Amino acid sequence: MATITRLPFDTSVAHIADFTASDPSIPEKTVTQRRQYRTIWISDIHLGTRGCNAEMLIDFLDHVDSDTIYLVGDIIDGWQLKKKFYWPAAHNDIVWRILKRAKRGARVIYIPGNHDEIFRQFSGLSFGGVEIKRQAIHQTADGRRLLVLHGDEFDAITLSHRWLAHVGDAAYTAVMALNRWCNKYRRWRGLPYWSLSKHAKQKVKNAVEFISGFEEIVAKEAGARGVDGVIAGHIHTAEMRTIEGVEYYNDGDWVEGCTALVEHYDGRMEILHWADEIAARDLGPERVEEREAA
Repeated sequence: MATITRLPFDTSVAHIADFTASDPSIPEKTVTQRRQYRTIWISDIHLGTRGCNAEMLIDFLDHVDSDTIYLVGDIIDGWQLKKKFYWPAAHNDIVWRILKRAKRGARVIYIPGNHDEIFRQFSGLSFGGVEIKRQAIHQTADGRRLLVLHGDEFDAITLSHRWLAHVGDAAYTAVMALNRWCNKYRRWRGLPYWSLSKHAKQKVKNAVEFISGFEEIVAKEAGARGVDGVIAGHIHTAEMRTIEGVEYYNDGDWVEGCTALVEHYDGRMEILHWADEIAARDLGPERVEEREAA
């Protein structure tokens, strides 16, 4: 029988109702014209870690709305919370905003990943309007059927060599600490957010090969199930491409790239790079045009 460890917040329905009625530490912004999407997919937030870009995700959630939102795994980092408890107020604010969406009528579907696998035992249940599922099939506005899953099911290291996965996680945590210091310096210099780890992954041959192999395996599995495409997270690399006739999408993460996958009301799919969105907003339209021209 699976053991249930202590969660960073109480999941009782009564507590959730009280939680959504409370005020977040970072007030919800009053945005006159929020962007409206049919569906939003986000994953790999890693709440409970210092690498989580909580403020950037809060800004995203305050500027967009959708009929449906998928949480595609690794929302809470149980691996790190077991080692050392870390849960700042901003992480509660993210949970508050997600639960508030469900309360306002949005459909919220949570597909736990390997870092928050403790929630997989609750598949088929609903907490505060958040549906917990192992996998899901999403039908787009233009009729395509897309398999939605976290993706760790296709990661041989995670499945076969769990100890090695934890070693890799420790190394990744160290890189993310360096990434935080790098961006503190960039903010001090007035420069926009930049992902050190994302840049490294794009340059290192083995990382590129792993990502490409993962994408091909996931797309092949989706094709075998007879769907039109697949949406995954897990590898922290946002992507949209067609692999042997199967549409492959990855919504990225909120640790390195700060990206989300969205579906427009006509079924068109798009990846939003929120660090770029914030930079463009701060610069203003005229400065953006100047920078693009340069």
